[in-house]
Amino acid sequence: MKYKFLDDLTSDVLFEAYGKNLKELFENSAEALFSIVCKINKVNPEKRMEFEFSGSDLEQILFNFLSKLLAETEINEFFPSKFNVSVEKTKNGYKGKVTAWGEPISQEKGETVVKAVTYYKFKVEKNELYKATVSCDI
Repeated sequence: MKYKFLDDLTSDVLFEAYGKNLKELFENSAEALFSIVCKINKVNPEKRMEFEFSGSDLEQILFNFLSKLLAETEINEFFPSKFNVSVEKTKNGYKGKVTAWGEPISQEKGETVVKAVTYYKFKVEKNELYKATVSCDI
C-alpha cells in the first residue's frame, strides 16, 4: 500500500503515506497529495518540473517538500502525476531533489484545492517501513 486517507477531519484531508525507504515515502506522499488536487490517473506526464528542498530533520524536510511542491505547481499551473525524488542525509540535516512530470492545469482534471500542508498531526515515523501522517487544509 502506497497511502490511505483517514476519516477524522471534516475541513481538512488527512492521509498516511508509506515507503520502504525515503525515496518511496516522498514519492508516495506526493502522489497522495496530488490525488486530492487532481485526477492524477488521467494526468499525462508530458511536461517536467524540478526543484531542490531541504530540512533539519525528516519531518521538516517532508513538510518543506510537500509545501514547495504545492507552491511550485500553482506558480507553474501544473498538475504532476509522476515523481522521482532523491533524499540524502547531510551533516546539517537532509537535502533532496524532485523531478515531477505532468501537464498544464485544466478544469476537467482538477479536484479539490489544497491551500496548504499543515502541522496538525504531521509526523514521520520509522519502524519496518517509513510512515508519514499529513494533513492538508482544503
